[in-house]
Amino acid sequence: MRRLSYRPAVESTLERMDTSNRNRIRKALETYASSGSGDVRALHGEFRGLYRLRVGKWRVIFALESDLVRVISIDNRGQAY
Repeated sequence: MRRLSYRPAVESTLERMDTSNRNRIRKALETYASSGSGDVRALHGEFRGLYRLRVGKWRVIFALESDLVRVISIDNRGQAY
């Protein structure tokens, strides 16, 4: 199981979201951190080395480290990249 780490800007984004979206995103991240399951893809180009997790219309951009999932940003699908 990997630990989750959120950038301060990500915490602010989550706080501004409605409760249902915030809970869905946190649950999806916890599921991915514990089991590795979820709609995850490796990113290419300038985002090489990062991954995205799709949660409905939201995209969670993160980096994988040995025992850590470092969440870098959360945005809606049209503005995430």
